[in-house]
Amino acid sequence: MKLNAKLVPYAGFEMPVQYPEGIKKEYQSIRKDVGMFDVSHMGEFEFSGENAERFLQRLTINDVSRLYNGRAQYSVMCNQNGGIIDDLILYKFKDRYFMVINASNIDKNWSWVNRNLIENVEVKNLSDSYSLIAIQGPNSRNTLENIFQQVNDLKFYHAREIDFNGEKIILSRTGYTGELGFEIYASGNNIQKIWEVLLSKGVQPCGLGVRDLLRMEMKYCLYGNDIDESTNPLEAGLSWITDFKNQFIGIENLKRCKSNGLDRNLVALKLEERGIPRKGYLIYNEDNIIGEICSGTQSLALNCGIGLGYVKNGFHNIGTKISVSIRDKKLNAVIIKPPFIGLTSLFA
Repeated sequence: MKLNAKLVPYAGFEMPVQYPEGIKKEYQSIRKDVGMFDVSHMGEFEFSGENAERFLQRLTINDVSRLYNGRAQYSVMCNQNGGIIDDLILYKFKDRYFMVINASNIDKNWSWVNRNLIENVEVKNLSDSYSLIAIQGPNSRNTLENIFQQVNDLKFYHAREIDFNGEKIILSRTGYTGELGFEIYASGNNIQKIWEVLLSKGVQPCGLGVRDLLRMEMKYCLYGNDIDESTNPLEAGLSWITDFKNQFIGIENLKRCKSNGLDRNLVALKLEERGIPRKGYLIYNEDNIIGEICSGTQSLALNCGIGLGYVKNGFHNIGTKISVSIRDKKLNAVIIKPPFIGLTSLFA
């Protein structure tokens, strides 16, 4: 179905960045009603075998042993130095684990997984077998319940395999917007069928542009901007998923960082003057450079510029007054406690 979206190349895909209705309409659909994203570019790996849990405990930094059938967790893979190879969601089902990764990192991740593979673990790259749509917003459950009754009792960060149109698909209560939402993994044919049903119900299609704004208002990291192999989980504010009880790859360097203290921290900041912070803009404390913006945008909810950036340790405390250099002018800003906006529907 032709929706006249503005397309941009991304990780080998043509991705919709914006639909004709515009970003404001897309934004309001997610924050006030329901909208959907085609995110079929994401990658998927499957892990099985008697040593699968042991392997994933070594490969990822969260505690895999806490997973049970239908449970998901956010995690990352680190290199030997503790740098972030990728961030991911890991699901456990009865007979296997299902990992969802970033599209731009599929080949790199596949190489890393196989380089560290242990015996009695089978790994499959299923990235070409799955398509994915995300249905997000406070009315997402009400919209989906006539198609999938299972959404009514699906808890946050839980998933279920269900039968749909002759195949097993995955229905997951996850998302990248901070709102109540669901993600559906299925074959391309079935994703297209579900997409068209949702369109017929008036669900607003949304593009990458508004997705970036929505995730930034929640301080959700974007790989390649806010995290990469030069950053580690502790300075990126991901200590809450870092389980030091397990001997994951990169743990020794992270232990040293934890013991010696961090050099920098990822912070959320809000401009107090009109302007938009952009990636690469410098952050100042008086006349001293203390950091750099890694993501920035204009918040439609706050009607001001917001950003994420790394600042030197000691300047990262909530309420710290800073400035951002934009077109040779320093604009006043303040470090805030994320998220930028308060949401109520996520845990509904």
